[in-house]
Amino acid sequence: MSVAMNRTARMRNLLPSILRLPWVPPARGNAPYVWVLMLAFLSMKYWYADPGALETLLLLATVLAFLPLYFYSYWCRGPVRGWVIGATCLFGVLWAPHNVGASTFFIFACGMCAGIASLRLAYASVAAIIGAAVATAALLPAHGLEFLFPALVVGPLVGAGSINDARLARSRLLLLRKQEEVEQMATIAERERISRDLHDLLGHTLSLITLKAELAGKLFERDPAACRREIGDIERSARAALSEVRSAVSGYRQSGFAHELDSARASLAAASVVLHANIEELSLPAAAENVMSLALREAVTNIVRHAGASECQLSLSEVQGVLVLRIADNGGTLANLAQVRRGNGLSGMGERAAALGGALALKIEQGLALELRLPLPRLPEVHP
Repeated sequence: MSVAMNRTARMRNLLPSILRLPWVPPARGNAPYVWVLMLAFLSMKYWYADPGALETLLLLATVLAFLPLYFYSYWCRGPVRGWVIGATCLFGVLWAPHNVGASTFFIFACGMCAGIASLRLAYASVAAIIGAAVATAALLPAHGLEFLFPALVVGPLVGAGSINDARLARSRLLLLRKQEEVEQMATIAERERISRDLHDLLGHTLSLITLKAELAGKLFERDPAACRREIGDIERSARAALSEVRSAVSGYRQSGFAHELDSARASLAAASVVLHANIEELSLPAAAENVMSLALREAVTNIVRHAGASECQLSLSEVQGVLVLRIADNGGTLANLAQVRRGNGLSGMGERAAALGGALALKIEQGLALELRLPLPRLPEVHP
């Protein structure tokens, strides 16, 4: 009884879970769902002819059988994709004598060629599909041209567009992985540098403190005066080590923007983006340096991921008591601006800049330009 109830509960939850599934990869957006509307070509015949009950039933069964095949085409890889494309073309061949709108299946098949990894094989597959549509039209003397025209005009365009979009998506994914690899390598290198610095700073001092502590323990009862001297040496060594660590940490903080600039050079170089930097030697306040470092990191990330740029202009200067950081690329403006505005990174930078009395602005020039302005704190005037 309980087994039957559990089975019934699972069946009830099956449909909602299927409806919640991503039927296409989330990165593809909503366009694949819109393309389903091309099945409306199948209804063209019925503008001037009434379908019979059997034809209506078969058409409904065909659509219900094709939709899972269509959504599966966004996930399948390798030889399986060839079978999916072939099955889609078979729908078109079988329906061609009965419905001229069946040419839409050949258009769908052309779009499915985007998942073929080899560019040459993908275009060859599109050509083969169009050839199959031409051969099918040749068997329809009455409506051959009417059947062939949509597939011949729309099919190659859909195929070429889908192949190029898929190729661009693969390139972006590869570039993103390279960017993550560069960031990971930079993080590892920085950790190794800090580890070496700490070892050089503290290794000898801590070893000396350990030896003197052991010696003081041995002299505690035998020679109290010598023990006190060793304890004093331990205290001085510990204070010296603490001072060195504080100096090192201050040095890390003061080199924040310089380190971020080096990381930006590495990231842009990995993305084949030429960096032209014009950095004035300025004494940056700690808070302003932190905001500028974070803005530089976010801007470079957006350029690498979204801009499609080949060059980047970077400048840091002081203009009438205001620090001006400007980062501009020559990539796509509209797509880049849309991606940047959807993100939360630069909005957070804008809030940090406003907290310091500054402002963050985005401008469209040759590409997309980011400009961060932060006022420099004025030194108190000294009167004689």
